[in-house]
Amino acid sequence: MDSPKTIRSYETTFPNLLVENAKLLGDKVAIRWKKYGVWRRLTWREYYTLVKWTSLGLYGMGFGPGDVLAFITGNRLAWPLYEIGAHSIGAITLGVYKDSLSDEIAYILSRGDARAVLVEGQEQLDRVLEVQDQLKLEKIIIDEPKGLHLYREKIGDLIVSFGDIVEYGKKLDAQNPGLYEKLIKDISPETTCGLFTTSGTTGPPKLAELAHRNLLAMAYQLHQLEGFKQDWEYFSMLPPAWIGEQMMSISLHLLVGFKVNMPEKPETVWRDFREIAPHFLFSPPRVWERIAKDVMARIEDSDPIKKAAYRVAMWIGYRAAKSRLKPGRSRPPLYWRILHYLAYWLALRHILDKTGLKRVKKAYTGGAMIASDFIYFHHALGVNLKQIYGQTEIAGIAVVHPDDDIDPETVGKPLPATRVKIAEDGEILMKSPAMMKGYYRNPEATAKTIVEGWLHTGDMGELTERGHLVIHDRAKDIFRLRDGTLVAPQVIQNKLKFSPYIGEAAIVGENRDYVVALINIDWETVSRWAERRRIIFTSYADLSQKPQVLELLKREVKRANRRLPERLRVYRFVSLFKEFHPDDGEMTRTRKLRRAVIEERYRGLIDAIYRGDEEYILTTMLRLEDGRIIQATRPVKIIRVEA
Repeated sequence: MDSPKTIRSYETTFPNLLVENAKLLGDKVAIRWKKYGVWRRLTWREYYTLVKWTSLGLYGMGFGPGDVLAFITGNRLAWPLYEIGAHSIGAITLGVYKDSLSDEIAYILSRGDARAVLVEGQEQLDRVLEVQDQLKLEKIIIDEPKGLHLYREKIGDLIVSFGDIVEYGKKLDAQNPGLYEKLIKDISPETTCGLFTTSGTTGPPKLAELAHRNLLAMAYQLHQLEGFKQDWEYFSMLPPAWIGEQMMSISLHLLVGFKVNMPEKPETVWRDFREIAPHFLFSPPRVWERIAKDVMARIEDSDPIKKAAYRVAMWIGYRAAKSRLKPGRSRPPLYWRILHYLAYWLALRHILDKTGLKRVKKAYTGGAMIASDFIYFHHALGVNLKQIYGQTEIAGIAVVHPDDDIDPETVGKPLPATRVKIAEDGEILMKSPAMMKGYYRNPEATAKTIVEGWLHTGDMGELTERGHLVIHDRAKDIFRLRDGTLVAPQVIQNKLKFSPYIGEAAIVGENRDYVVALINIDWETVSRWAERRRIIFTSYADLSQKPQVLELLKREVKRANRRLPERLRVYRFVSLFKEFHPDDGEMTRTRKLRRAVIEERYRGLIDAIYRGDEEYILTTMLRLEDGRIIQATRPVKIIRVEA
């Protein structure tokens, strides 16, 4: 199973794979999770038993084939037990992001016709109860039942604990031996197993309907190319509702049999991550950007000797990386390999150890575009970071960089059973056994997206002579300047975000003479920078408007401009006194900018920038550190940048 030559077929189901793993891997560790500071272990045999009891508990409560069972949880043991348990009775799972607001929960659960929902704790329970009258829920299952008796007194049998479900299933298993095996026989690879929300950057999210075969076809192709190992460790830290986490912790995990590790709580994620030091990981660009910026900032804070050692090591690392990542070359010349080895022992090993990346064999980034600067940065450190491209509609991954052919300016080559072509208008089209069955109860949207067997992605791109795919941007995000210059905003945004001091940037300028940027400072790095210079500040809003910070941003924008074509350079920008936030509708739950919302919300400010004003009085909703939201009116400086 460790070799691509012995990969199982994807013409199976998740429950069947779990049964096989329980037999073949038995007492080997399947999942580890942390509780009260101690790592707990679950073997494959124990995983199978708990899933069996969970599924029988759900079955005994009246749920069965075709029922939609939702979940709103973080990365915790109850999630995969519940999900595979639901799949075992032919039910369909639907994930909702843990930090979703009540109206978002109502929208997704009602669109998915959910009959039950698993919630993590009281916070998620309260949000569901706020919109209960809009839903058709028959059961709300709670994983952390603290204070549950108070709710039961008011609501009755609507609420049940996850532990009670498992105990009920255990009793049913004792009364009806072999019932679980009979139930999973009725499930086929074509059975729908999940509804997955699309990104929702240009409108309300749709629900992509994926079968067992679709999700496993993606995992099969990726394993065929990459050759994952059973003794590898994976760290589960992305939202379970996101297709990216589903790809790794469910599909690939069951197919390959490696260990999945789950953090104790969100606040301990990076500490737990460093303890595990996984062999491979998948994260969106914001995680890799965060790691790079933290390294840059910490080096700036270090003493002169460490700073000098780091700079020498990274100088070598960059040149070795750029030599290795040249088109058509898989290894740098021998002298660069030797120098990089010395740089590793000089400084890079310590950095990799501190960040938890020391054992990483393969690292993937996807879900949005990432600047090639970050690819080079991580390869300079010694991390094999590769881009992937895909969509929820095609089970997450369709294109990836092979180890021996990494080009930072592209997102790689199609997976073995995946076909990619470019339409006449430049749109990327894909075809794969991993492609969704359609959008749930939305035949009109399905007909627009899948045409003659090809998935229309809505992304613009091109194929290189070497078969690599280049992504330009979402078709709806690309715009033209007044003179007809075509602008892909993400390209400019990514250049800006390589600065450790810029957290997010929104590029606008449709039908204007030049582009401008609305910038969010990176709170962690800018606050440390300000403290070193003894700049007094009280909050994000205060720090973002400090004259010294505006000068810092101006310098960083000028630096990014030098690496952009003249017509794509940022000539003016503002530092917003609030961050873009999903709760404000300015970003998706996966932290992608909603450009239409931003342009509408800040239209007055944008007009002032193009009028040539030096200052603008901005009124917007401000989120305070304690969670309160107030309406704030403050002046923001409009900064000019010399060409």
